[in-house]
Amino acid sequence: MAGSRVMSFLEIAKQSAREAGKLLRDNFGQLQQVNQMESHDIKLQMDIDCQRLIESRIVGAFPDHSIVGEEESHGDAKGEYRWVVDPLDGTVNYTYAIPHFCVSVALQRRVPQARPALGGYESVVGVIYDPMRDELFCAEKGGGAFLNGKRMVVSQRARMSEAILSVGFAKTEETINEGLHYYKSLVKAARKIRTMGSAALDLAYVAAGRMEMYLEFKVRLWDIAAGILLVEEAGGLVEIEPAGNLPHMFETMGCNGKIRWREHVGKSE
Repeated sequence: MAGSRVMSFLEIAKQSAREAGKLLRDNFGQLQQVNQMESHDIKLQMDIDCQRLIESRIVGAFPDHSIVGEEESHGDAKGEYRWVVDPLDGTVNYTYAIPHFCVSVALQRRVPQARPALGGYESVVGVIYDPMRDELFCAEKGGGAFLNGKRMVVSQRARMSEAILSVGFAKTEETINEGLHYYKSLVKAARKIRTMGSAALDLAYVAAGRMEMYLEFKVRLWDIAAGILLVEEAGGLVEIEPAGNLPHMFETMGCNGKIRWREHVGKSE
């Protein structure tokens, strides 16, 4: 997929992520308009404002592409190209003025060899932008993964005792209990486990070699579409399977491809 057209895709993804990130940064720490509040989640007007900013840039450049987003979706859902957007991954962190959140923008293309789990699509461009650290993680299919212009490679750690893992927790009792099962099994074997509140940044950190693995049950497509490409282009391994009957819901594991984590599951019980 390398070439001038993909670069234009990549540049639009970078531009829209940076602009949405600036809006988030400029309003960080201020009182936010809450549109919806649930037991384990919050929806802000800021999510919608950032989504529409990103959409305006994408539609302006590629009016025939569809958009699948956490807040809104538009266009032909079965077209050749679809953009997958999470305008604010880590909304709870943002609401509580915890400076760990990001913007995630991915472009997926319908191709015959794509994973069946993703409905015939594969990510060909992925951008994750952390506006508080001004870190822009990006990748294009076959072109490598980069952090602020420097190539990323997954870590070379192969021992679980040296590994830092992230186990994410979804929003239902079932998935929380499943996450706790793996947490209990892995926490004694790994050097540390982190639960930081942004699936997209977790995957970006795996790609950057900062962590060895990210694991979560029932995570949505827009949380992971950019991150899975980052991990794979940085030399890592991603496993993804549909989770339940909801659309765009997955079980996801991204790692450096070297740690043998499954052999530790159940050993702490």
